[in-house]
Amino acid sequence: MLPTSFFARSHELGRHIGVRAERRLVAIAGERLRLTGFTEISSVCTDPDHRGRGYARALVAHLGRAILDRGEVPFLHVHSTNRAAISVYLRLGFVFRRVMHLTALQVAE
Repeated sequence: MLPTSFFARSHELGRHIGVRAERRLVAIAGERLRLTGFTEISSVCTDPDHRGRGYARALVAHLGRAILDRGEVPFLHVHSTNRAAISVYLRLGFVFRRVMHLTALQVAE
């Protein structure tokens, strides 16, 4: 259930919080990239069987408040096709800043 942006050492980049249900991790969000005055909220995901319960909203809101309390501005990125996440982020007060086009490369085997 972990997002593709969460790796073994991701927790070293910043605080990560989660929700457990039935003794297993069902939702997660964390901090990753830090720029002067800004902190990225990243690795936001919820297990498909546990969506619609407000977990992502609660986690992102909690991290966003903590970032604001430090005097920083929270930011995040989202794939344009992820309508559910976009809806959550807009309801939390995030706004679109810009559209970016990314290309992912991998080493040929």
